[in-house]
Amino acid sequence: MNQENSLLKNQAFIDGNWCDAKTGNSFVVENPATGEAIARCALAGETEAERAIQAADKALNGWQQLTAKERSVYLYRLHELLLEHQEDLAQILTAEQGKPLPEARAEIQYGASYFKWFAEESTRIYGDVIPASSPDKRVICIKQAVGVVACITPWNFPNAMLARKIAPALAAGCTVICKPANETPFSALAFGELANRAGIPAGVINIVCGDTEAIGEALTSSQLVRKLTFTGSTSVGKTLAAACAKTMKRTSMELGGNAPFIVFDDADIDSAVQALVQNKFRNAGQTCICANRILVQNSIIDLFADKLSQAIQTLNVGNGLSETVSIGPLIHREAAQNVQAIVDDAINLGATPLIQATKSLVAPPFIKPIILKHVSNQMRAFKEEIFGPVAPLIRFDTEEEAIRMANDTRAGLAAYLFTKDYSRSWRVAEALEYGMVGVNDSAISNEMAPFGGIKESGQGREGSKYGLDDYLEIKYMSFGDTTAG
Repeated sequence: MNQENSLLKNQAFIDGNWCDAKTGNSFVVENPATGEAIARCALAGETEAERAIQAADKALNGWQQLTAKERSVYLYRLHELLLEHQEDLAQILTAEQGKPLPEARAEIQYGASYFKWFAEESTRIYGDVIPASSPDKRVICIKQAVGVVACITPWNFPNAMLARKIAPALAAGCTVICKPANETPFSALAFGELANRAGIPAGVINIVCGDTEAIGEALTSSQLVRKLTFTGSTSVGKTLAAACAKTMKRTSMELGGNAPFIVFDDADIDSAVQALVQNKFRNAGQTCICANRILVQNSIIDLFADKLSQAIQTLNVGNGLSETVSIGPLIHREAAQNVQAIVDDAINLGATPLIQATKSLVAPPFIKPIILKHVSNQMRAFKEEIFGPVAPLIRFDTEEEAIRMANDTRAGLAAYLFTKDYSRSWRVAEALEYGMVGVNDSAISNEMAPFGGIKESGQGREGSKYGLDDYLEIKYMSFGDTTAG
């Protein structure tokens, strides 16, 4: 790994300082492609979490008292530092997460874009003057920061997921305690170093890694933490939401998906195939908005399968630190075993595998890109989020059938459809029960758009002008006797 050593931090970041766990314990972080140790990381627990909460609470008033323009300056600095160290951060990210370096570089740029966006949005937190019920009253609404925010993020996008939470929280005037996944702590801890370099006051950003259960309990039970934002699995999201209910915390949940990718017979098949490859196999299929069920109209499904098979022949599976690799490993051996179990289940129930990728490693945690034909709704590949480079093809005949099959899930994060029929694009997009819909477009995520789902895929939105709402409270003030002399 070739990165600036000063960005590779392995201690907790609390109140502007780097510190070991009180117990002195640490854990090993491995490169998933090689199994080799990258470094050890401090195993923080309840003590460190409580210290981080106290630090965030102590820093809150000072951070809130800054003007929006003053806060925006700090966010711009972080944006610039992320881009300045893009290569260093990408090397760290690929080493601990496994994705190919070009994807890691793109993630750093994507994450940085949120700091620039919310630096701008922070100066546009407007209130309202509301017509009063009587001439002697004035009714005002202002927006104020929620307070201390806990941010819990996953391993699949360890830089971007944290940026999407830190940036709006800081823009709104909140302070944060961040708990990244233990598989990928170093990308998050680099934020702490860059926060210091940006001059962000001590305690505004705190980062603790380690004992997930102990840290989670401290964050969810604390009266000082006023909001928790989580990206991860639906099951864990439900557990956290239930724990937060005890103190009536605000929550934002960006949870699992089961994205349909619908291709109608009037679609541009070559464009749809290209879009699917980019969407499905990015990060080895370990994305919550990647296509999970590919619904293809019966008259074109064989042609589509042939073109998709040809397209994945060029995909090269291997160590993401190699510039020639297009698909890295899954995060660990257990993840690869689960994906293989989903594939085996489909084959046992009648699916036909098309395995066409070349130059591919086969030992876990590597998984070759796989196309499955003749997939039905009785298979795990239809019902579950696969989180691997597996493309299940499912036949449909009519528009109504496609919509019904697409909505046949408790998830509701992202969906995609490809058609040249303008009227159909509106009908289907509006009928799909998802928070985000790409129409002839599979690259739907950017800092200007509201990212989030419905149903059991969560609540709240990240990015866009709506992204500040989850970090703000509306305060209504009624002024009486305003006509008195």
